Amino acid sequence: MADMEIRKDRRAGRMTFNRPKALNALSHEMVKDIHAALLDWQDDSEVELIIIDAEGEKAFCAGGDIAAVYRAGLAGDHSTGQKFFFDEYRMNAAIADYPKPVIAFMNGFVMGGGVGVGGHASHRIVGDTTRIAMPESGIGLIPDVGGSWLLGKAPGRIGEYLMMTSNRMDAGDAIHAGFADYYIPEDQWTALSDRLAETADISAIKGQTPPESALAARDLSAFEADSIGEIIARLEAQGDTDSLKPIGRNSPLSMAAGLRLVREARKDSRMQDSLAREYRFTHRATQDGDFIEGVRAQIIDKDRNPAWSADASDQAVEAVLSPLGDAELNFTN
Repeated sequence: MADMEIRKDRRAGRMTFNRPKALNALSHEMVKDIHAALLDWQDDSEVELIIIDAEGEKAFCAGGDIAAVYRAGLAGDHSTGQKFFFDEYRMNAAIADYPKPVIAFMNGFVMGGGVGVGGHASHRIVGDTTRIAMPESGIGLIPDVGGSWLLGKAPGRIGEYLMMTSNRMDAGDAIHAGFADYYIPEDQWTALSDRLAETADISAIKGQTPPESALAARDLSAFEADSIGEIIARLEAQGDTDSLKPIGRNSPLSMAAGLRLVREARKDSRMQDSLAREYRFTHRATQDGDFIEGVRAQIIDKDRNPAWSADASDQAVEAVLSPLGDAELNFTN
């Protein structure tokens, strides 16, 4: 059975993540299949909207399947990762700009690559099991797949906070932060998706009052500081150990670059600009930085004890986010 079930269902184009044992992790083939279906259905009059959901109760999509990227990078093959991220980001942009409604039913874990699919849909539905996060700093990456765009548009300093701590959002937090639109109890999702496929009437999507957002009540003033070091100093002064603990586990270079990306995304008028900036980092990730060590510690050996070694100075951040010339991400060919 395919890892991504793609089919027409009455008036809908439907995509279902189908790797529940792998928490529906997004492979390169799945990326290409999603993008191809979007292109096929764009001018198909039989398809009036797109529905994206997932098999299994644990995850909508808990991230990208990056073990292959790790193995290739370890062997000196950096093109495998570059091609994966290149294709993934173009697919993310296609979802964000799609001319027909895209409805995402995001249950369980929605992280990294899952945010890149569901987080850019036009109608983003969450429920009681939903847990959304951008935990890339823990594996030596940055919030990519348009994550810097979403974080940059979040209220106040939520973007900096989520980027640095990798903390998870429940349904109430996700709606408050702008990562989701509707809270609907999950026992109603099957009937709703059936009705959408039957009628193509998006007015059937009626959100209920979401759970209260604990994130909305947090004091995030420390994250206004100019640098990672200053943010940490403010958190220490506040005694905010809940934030300091995860920050202490993450890659210093990833957080420093992530801070730049989130803040620059605030000035962007289109997500493609944020994606292109993210790609400069991920294009270099397997060759420079902490990615190989981060994946080893968190995913391969699972010792949860990465030995971060990348330079996190301003000059290093400037270098890892510098333009790529002919290798820049594009959305036209």
